[in-house]
Amino acid sequence: MIAMYKKEMLSYFTHMMGYVFLAFMLLVIGIFFVFGNVMVGSANFHFTLASTTTFFFILIPTLTMRLFSEETRQKTDQLIFTSPLSVGQIVLGKFLAAVSLFLIAVVISVVMPLMLSFHTSLPLAQIVGTYIGFVFIGIALIAVGVFISVLTENQIIAAVITMAAIFTMFIIDTVATIMPTSTMASLVFVLLVVIVVVLIWYNATRNIVATVPVAALGITIAGGLYLFDNFIYDGIIVRSILWFSAFARFQNFSQGLLNLSDIVYYISFIALFVYITINVIEKRRWK
Repeated sequence: MIAMYKKEMLSYFTHMMGYVFLAFMLLVIGIFFVFGNVMVGSANFHFTLASTTTFFFILIPTLTMRLFSEETRQKTDQLIFTSPLSVGQIVLGKFLAAVSLFLIAVVISVVMPLMLSFHTSLPLAQIVGTYIGFVFIGIALIAVGVFISVLTENQIIAAVITMAAIFTMFIIDTVATIMPTSTMASLVFVLLVVIVVVLIWYNATRNIVATVPVAALGITIAGGLYLFDNFIYDGIIVRSILWFSAFARFQNFSQGLLNLSDIVYYISFIALFVYITINVIEKRRWK
């Protein structure tokens, strides 16, 4: 994993991508800093960081679009996958390299609130909380970008899909408000989720005998819960959609609130996308 990490970090700074990302991210933060803090004499740097997250749909794709798509396009992915490194080590090496570059930009940006501290007192709890949330949401979106990079050999397509995914996550709170909340609609939604899980299971096993019991069990549990206590299904569509709202969780951090549930959410979100990235590559590797 260390070898892959070093390779990716070197690649960022030999192909200018690392410099472009750092310059662009610090430029965005700097613009918000100048107009939101310096020119108006405000010490609320946490607003600057919160505003910067709205540009993640541009920043993150530039960081992740080439991680696997470039390897696939140049056919060098086969050389990597036949190396002594496991798929998990390869994915983690690339993922941690992208995270490291992101953290470099975050660390450099600390200079800005330090400059403010010489002239006024800062709301430290809110700034520190926002920085923690900023890091969590950035890493979570990098995990999404890495996963999408595995799905295509075209960097531009990877970037566009990642932009669309992050933008969708940004507006998902609004989407959730128009979703039906009735128990019957929720039951249909759960059954559709069961069908998707069953299809994924069949695609992984290619065994209809093993798939039928899984389908029967899922449908039985879904129907049984509905008959036993359909209150469980009340608003489940909205709750399921909001699980993907990484930006909503960020609001607590920007207010200086560190909730264990929010931290566990981001860690779980990151682990999920790293895990499915590894599994997609594993399946492709043995085809």
